[in-house]
Amino acid sequence: MILKKFKQIFDTRFAVLFSILSLYILFSTLIRIGFLFWSSKDLDFNLLYIARAFFTGFCYDFAVGTLFLLLYSIYLLVFPKRWIGSRFDKIFTYVYLAIVLLVIYFSLLAEIPFWDEFGVRFNFIAVDYLIYTYEVISNINESYPLPLIIFVLVALIVLTFVFLQKRRIFRSTFSDKRSISKRLALFSLLIPALILSLILKNKQADFSNNLVLNELGKNGTFSFFTAFKSNELDYETFYPKIDDKEAYSVLKKNLLQENQAYLSNKWDDISRTTKSENEQRPNVILIAIESFSGDFLKAFGNKDNLTPNYDKLVNESIFFTNLYATGTRTVRGMEALTLSVPPTPGNSIVRRPDNQNLFSVATIFKEKNYQPYFIYGGDGYFDNMNNFFGGQGFDIVDRNRGNPLSDDIKTQRFNIPDNEVSFENAWGICDEDLYKQSIKYADKSSKLNKPFFQFVMTTSNHKPYTFPAGKIDLPQGDRNGAVKYTDYALGKFLADAKTKPWFKNTVFVIVADHCASSAGKWEINIDKHHIPAIIYNLPQKAEKINRLTSQIDLMPTLFGYLGWNYTTSLYGKDINQTKIGNERAFIGNYRTLGMLKGNIFTQIDDRKKVKQFTVKDSDKSLKEIKSKNSQLVSETISYYQTASERFKNGKMKAK
Repeated sequence: MILKKFKQIFDTRFAVLFSILSLYILFSTLIRIGFLFWSSKDLDFNLLYIARAFFTGFCYDFAVGTLFLLLYSIYLLVFPKRWIGSRFDKIFTYVYLAIVLLVIYFSLLAEIPFWDEFGVRFNFIAVDYLIYTYEVISNINESYPLPLIIFVLVALIVLTFVFLQKRRIFRSTFSDKRSISKRLALFSLLIPALILSLILKNKQADFSNNLVLNELGKNGTFSFFTAFKSNELDYETFYPKIDDKEAYSVLKKNLLQENQAYLSNKWDDISRTTKSENEQRPNVILIAIESFSGDFLKAFGNKDNLTPNYDKLVNESIFFTNLYATGTRTVRGMEALTLSVPPTPGNSIVRRPDNQNLFSVATIFKEKNYQPYFIYGGDGYFDNMNNFFGGQGFDIVDRNRGNPLSDDIKTQRFNIPDNEVSFENAWGICDEDLYKQSIKYADKSSKLNKPFFQFVMTTSNHKPYTFPAGKIDLPQGDRNGAVKYTDYALGKFLADAKTKPWFKNTVFVIVADHCASSAGKWEINIDKHHIPAIIYNLPQKAEKINRLTSQIDLMPTLFGYLGWNYTTSLYGKDINQTKIGNERAFIGNYRTLGMLKGNIFTQIDDRKKVKQFTVKDSDKSLKEIKSKNSQLVSETISYYQTASERFKNGKMKAK
């Protein structure tokens, strides 16, 4: 009886609507099944949990599919009976449904490469990509066969229409002339989905410790709009808290190094003096290498000989073997290396408003009379890089595509001219060309006898993985090829720099911004944050630092090697001046934040949940602890709570 009534729906005015809604739910389910098998190695096989994920996913799919068709459902309800089947009715139906199907099929297909790269449904990264259309459209065009994608989308729409025509679905839609009152009964079948769309929250799918299970239960489009609405998360509203004075008390106890003293007794003032000896003032070039995972290196077990130049430098440098990136995006690496602050929830500070004149490493360099440069091979408008770095006093060197700096930014901007570019893709000029810019501006500063600090951000190790031909023995378009080219360009840069008079008095800090992939079993996969870092060309002899180190500690550790006396409000610490047992690393992924200390990882999230895990040393796998270490919970909260509070209330501003 129920089945008979269900079939009758497809003989009514609403036949095409329910057909497309059914197809959307079917294809969404098939995508979900595909992702399940795709990420099976990271999946906890619990049949009850898998069933729950699929049921939750169905609810999201039903709600989203109905919202796609909401306007059309209202049209079907109120369109006058005497005009049903008219030319206008048919034109409106075909045009509207073609647009809806284009959006549906594009969103479903786009989820596949996004899952491949990030192991999750659409999130804030997809939202950010929507803003920076030049880079994203160019990247899609260079990474994928765009004409083929357009052809597939059009073909899917045509095939859907042909299928519906053969099933006589359109015939029912254009011939059923029942009254509005009878159509209302059909429209009411969509009311549960509309109610679901109002009460469903994306976090309701996060019911387990397994990231894959949680993401399987989501819908990509729903996740996208959730991220769009909550691109910034207020710590005080969403995260676990302790009393502010207690938070600062815990923080100040943990921040203080053996060679430091606080400037005041004020409870929320973290400014402290740093005393050292034998101060040196070499030039500093900080190179942030795009997506340079630790597991690309021979030192960490890679046998493909992808990084011979970096592998050689490891043995000639201060080499950090146990260092972790704060996040999974370039702007997080920039935030960690310049502001030396834990990854506060929501957007990176690099992308937030009112982020000018913050206390940063540039503040310290400028006090030492250095000229800071930010050198980037793309247009630094992307991800708000130029406004951020310009707002901290960096001069900008980039590929200016006509996106001006904010009028509030008082700094110089130098364009990379076309005649100095030999190769360029969606993200910017190749690393070789970028390093030539570094040398060009180092020469300029050297002639003026001005010490310089350069922040150089590479782009070659990024999809579409293209680079100049004839440089290495691996093909373009492949991740390993991009890694090997990136390493080749680095080796060539240092060889060229050695011919310059300023080389002997220049220190190179070479570190990744983040890893190549963040996908894995847990919400935060610690092994996917392990990055290499070296300090090269110091007078000190080479050494390995095996102590746990955060990305935010790298520059303060450099200042220690240089013997600098300075005042700091940074959260980062000189690892060599940190008491044994007080090492920690901060790791976050937009919503979920954590602190690794010893073999315990403490995790907090925007549902005010606190979890702790033991971390297996061999593979960094996690096992949840039922009885929590309250001291580590307080320490974790104190770092993130105070960092969020300080930025929100202007306390990060340089004085």
